[in-house]
Amino acid sequence: MPSTPVVCAAASLRPIKVGGVAPFTATDFPGALAAVVFVQGCPWRCGYCHNTHLQPRTRAGAVPWTDVMRLLARRTGLIDAVVFSGGEPTADPALGPAIGDVRALGFKVGLHSAGTHPRRFAQLLPLLDWVGLDIKAPFTDYERVTRVRDSGTSARRSLEALLASDVDYECRTTAHPALLSETDLLVLARTLANLGVKKYALQLFRKQGSRDAQLNAISLAGYPSESVLDEMRGRFLSFDVRRG
Repeated sequence: MPSTPVVCAAASLRPIKVGGVAPFTATDFPGALAAVVFVQGCPWRCGYCHNTHLQPRTRAGAVPWTDVMRLLARRTGLIDAVVFSGGEPTADPALGPAIGDVRALGFKVGLHSAGTHPRRFAQLLPLLDWVGLDIKAPFTDYERVTRVRDSGTSARRSLEALLASDVDYECRTTAHPALLSETDLLVLARTLANLGVKKYALQLFRKQGSRDAQLNAISLAGYPSESVLDEMRGRFLSFDVRRG
């Protein structure tokens, strides 16, 4: 029997630039089996980034969007959702049409983002079922992590748009003592709680995949202290610590 043709709105415009696809994951969309589409491009240069190969945008992308759609069509009935990750998915102007293509297949859609492009992020929220938003640092100290001036303004605007929506979400922060002191963590927790964040996760730095020799050389033993974690935990409806 011939396969059903796959219509790709995203391919009829400027194609989304895909760096790779993970056909199955049980951890990237809460409570759902999903595939992950990794989108090329990110304007920030965080030292702990595990996907530095996705920061540049190549001319054509590594995987044609039509090929991605054919793969996802074959996953219908096997997975529940598709997550756009990166890189930074909102850096790609074709993300909206790509999300529309995925929804047309019947999948829920998730987004992993750092909020680099707040206007596009806000426009996409009505198309999303879940968002994992990376919060890098206290908003006035973002450059310490991203190495880009005024990046905290974009992140805060994206967070405010997310909290004003009805989209399910998780905010999460990667913690390393060279980038975020325990005082920084407490300041950030208070700030997020005061803004209305209910679901928050602290992800402790992992060496695997990081190309930053200075960060890799520093021990995380005893960081953060249990007293700091307890204080942070008390500020959120849901708080998780991920150690690797």
